[in-house]
Amino acid sequence: MTTATLGVEHFSETHWKSLRYFNLYRFVVASLLFTSALLYPSAFPFLSPNESLQHLALASAYLLSTALAVILAYRHRQHATMQLTASVLVDVLVMTLLIHVGGGLGSGLGSMLLVTLAGAGLVGQGRLVLFYAAMATLAVLFEHSYRALQDAVDVAGFFHAGLFSAGFFAVAVSARLLARRVIANEALALQRGVDLKNQTVISQRVIEEMQDGVVVLRRDGRVRQSNPRARQLLALDSSREDLLAEYSPELALGFVEWCRSGGEEVVLVRIPGSGMQLRARFAPTASSESDVLVFLEDLGRLQEQAQQLKLAALGRLTANIAHEIRNPLSAISHAGELLREERRGEMYERLLRIMLDNTKRLERIVSDVLELGRRDRTYRELINLRETLPLLIEEYLVKEELSADVVHLELSGVAALCFDRSHFHQVLGNLLGNALRHSQRSAGSVCVLACDGKADTQVELHVIDDGEGVAAEQREHIFEPFFTTHHRGTGLGLYIARELCEANGALLELHGAGPGADFRLSGRSTGCQ
Repeated sequence: MTTATLGVEHFSETHWKSLRYFNLYRFVVASLLFTSALLYPSAFPFLSPNESLQHLALASAYLLSTALAVILAYRHRQHATMQLTASVLVDVLVMTLLIHVGGGLGSGLGSMLLVTLAGAGLVGQGRLVLFYAAMATLAVLFEHSYRALQDAVDVAGFFHAGLFSAGFFAVAVSARLLARRVIANEALALQRGVDLKNQTVISQRVIEEMQDGVVVLRRDGRVRQSNPRARQLLALDSSREDLLAEYSPELALGFVEWCRSGGEEVVLVRIPGSGMQLRARFAPTASSESDVLVFLEDLGRLQEQAQQLKLAALGRLTANIAHEIRNPLSAISHAGELLREERRGEMYERLLRIMLDNTKRLERIVSDVLELGRRDRTYRELINLRETLPLLIEEYLVKEELSADVVHLELSGVAALCFDRSHFHQVLGNLLGNALRHSQRSAGSVCVLACDGKADTQVELHVIDDGEGVAAEQREHIFEPFFTTHHRGTGLGLYIARELCEANGALLELHGAGPGADFRLSGRSTGCQ
């Protein structure tokens, strides 16, 4: 048999619960009838002693049938429509017999059929409700017709039976319409509940992934709820609802002031636990307890973003300017080379040399600025440092006309780096140039060290010189564009090197604080694609 035959898919958990309640009601009624017939037969004065025995037997049979219906409703969750139909037909039969034994509809037992049909209308489905009302009508009319054949015809009795029959249909249809409305409202409520749950899950995920902190405060200043970012910014303990003043007295004071004035001012605070400077904004909610939302923004991150935007705009501007400068700069350089062919004295030669040197310096700056425009065009590959580094170092030393022992190379571990090859040449050239510029230029003044990083897939490349190192007040500015401590530097070498490293998923930083500078490049040794 299919599921449709068993009637399972049409009966939800609510329907089964209603059917069980319906059968429990029938069991209670049957128990009362049985108790009355057994202990208080005088409660039915219209019954003779023989009829009292019939009433007791009928009540006993009805009690057994209702008990069986209750057990089936709880233990056998199949054939729901069949169970309901059998229960209604048993009620119609029993109540009709009780009406007949009790002397007709005048005994008042006909009202019990109205309650049965009302319950069946709430639990049943489809046209079966009309079937139940029709069976009750036929039973009542048959009983009254049989009584009329035994005694004289009672026209008023037939009219009374007709009114009851009309009431059967009215109660059954009304109960069915009410049940349909209740079912529709229940389905709508369930759907709204599902939608609300989904929306809650999405909202919770959005709040958790926000870069800004979100805190829900009670009016007494206790933290009701917070997202991970807020707990990080405030150093909160998520397992407790502590007072906000325990974590940030400044923020708690700002909250009290906001509650008093109700304005939209932004509060700037520094958190003792995390040491961060935050910008806090308060917003009321329409919750039943009038909770307050607190939005927290890390000023350090905002300043960093503003700096990145500023540098990006500056980079685009300087790239355009550099492109426009290159043509007249080439013309000046070419004219200087032509003037060099004329010999007009020592002063003339010295001034011409100054002009050509500065022209080359400007050309170098223009080339560096234009190189920044190519940082996003990366073609990463796995570079074997054991083969590449010796060749690049030798080429650089020959170009700078330096001794081969000035740079000392050490290789260990995997010695493979995922990087764009042209970018790597540029980065290493900039780091070597910076190291040689500040070193003593003796044997081993610059050390290039390649080794494995802390992670299994990470490699580190160190470029270390024996110079005086970087002063503490200059360390945070060392990678800024046009910042230099050497009169021959352009201030773009380290900035371009770091930008190219970031474009290749690597990190360039000034490592250590001892004598000499140690620039560390950390990148991946796998996963180039």
